[in-house]
Amino acid sequence: MYREPATWHALLDVLATQFARYVAAQVESGADVIQLFDSWVGALSPAHYDEFVAPYSARILAAVDVPTIHFGTGVTEELLRAMTRAGGDVIGLDWRIPLDRGWTVVGEERGIQGNLDPAALLGPWERIEEAALDVLARAGGRAGHIFNLGHGVLPQTDPGLLTQLAGLVQERTVEARV
Repeated sequence: MYREPATWHALLDVLATQFARYVAAQVESGADVIQLFDSWVGALSPAHYDEFVAPYSARILAAVDVPTIHFGTGVTEELLRAMTRAGGDVIGLDWRIPLDRGWTVVGEERGIQGNLDPAALLGPWERIEEAALDVLARAGGRAGHIFNLGHGVLPQTDPGLLTQLAGLVQERTVEARV
């Protein structure tokens, strides 16, 4: 990316074109929402994100006429602003930025997805419940919050705890949508 930026941009151009086709085909096949999941974005500075990634993410997100979620891990507040500029109806947060702070950064007009730390699910139920209720409290009952983990489910996670967590979130939120 740094050593051969022309090669990087040529590669990302091809990938963005193919991913745009792919997400469009997913929508054509019935997908109601598309999520662009950028698991290494946190390794970049905001300037490098703007130069090397944002145009391609924006193209993929703009390729469909359904709601889009733009998710990245390890982002700083400045990267979160840059990702928001690149697009997405909903911005996904990992657990590193408190949900209410992240929502302030991306703006109230967008939805927020997240952001329970997946490692919390390795602890006892009392800690999981406390962490989940903190996320819900930070959402403040605002429309547009999609409760989710701040990244994937760890392999050691007890599936029963996921079911219990889903029940808690549904019980404590005003409206649960499937």
